[in-house]
Amino acid sequence: MAVVVGLGAGLTAAVPAPPAVERGPAPTPASVTAAVGPHAVITAAVRRADVAGFGGGTLLAPADAAGGPYGVVAVAPGFREGAATLAWLGPRLASRGFVVLLVDTLDPDEFPTARAAELLAAIDWVVADSPVRDRADPARAAVLGHSMGGGAALEAALARPGLRAAIPMAPWDPAADFAGVRVPTLVLAAEDDTIAPPAEHAERFYASLTAPARAYALLPGRDHDFSNAPDDVTAGLVLSWLARFVDGDTRYTRLLCRGTLSAAVASQQDTCPAP
Repeated sequence: MAVVVGLGAGLTAAVPAPPAVERGPAPTPASVTAAVGPHAVITAAVRRADVAGFGGGTLLAPADAAGGPYGVVAVAPGFREGAATLAWLGPRLASRGFVVLLVDTLDPDEFPTARAAELLAAIDWVVADSPVRDRADPARAAVLGHSMGGGAALEAALARPGLRAAIPMAPWDPAADFAGVRVPTLVLAAEDDTIAPPAEHAERFYASLTAPARAYALLPGRDHDFSNAPDDVTAGLVLSWLARFVDGDTRYTRLLCRGTLSAAVASQQDTCPAP
């Protein structure tokens, strides 16, 4: 199996980063692809009636508030899907030191622009009003999404340049130009995607990016819904990108650049600094 990764020019975020945080021992391919990390996790349902600007969802966070504050990651599902579709990613990220909100949309048929607004509303609720706001760092926020939720991640990054990272997975969006995105962005595409074919969506979006830190990964043997079930390669790439840019942990650079995460990599292009 092959993963093709291309890195943009440099790894410097457009917005000045908060101080770097290193959590735990140096990462390895095994540690970033394991099903669970070192933190115990608390989980809470978020009722639609209790929030504004998004449809509720599922909130996950490290149980140890003293270890924070932690970066915040809002996750958007695809067309006619809900927070449960990406549920497997929640524990993987929260157990590694992130506050995660798996977002339910107000309307499952919404297009990416509306989903982007909900991602940003979700982040604002987590840091200001959620029951884990005491451990959520407003200076370290990221967006992640699948399909139309992937398009939403790009749209959210365009709207809020202070985000630390964006990860669109099999992104679908009627737009094609995201040159205005300055947020470190990892685009994940699936080789066998017939709903959002990479040549028409992910590749075009990536080609339009001018963010100082950007990456594109084509995952072989996956279809459009590859992110809707546990996938170690996906998890390792997502976690490493978040740790590198949300936490500023440069130890993860060597997992993303010049060798990436595993021997399964067929080829890559990058201009990353040496680890």
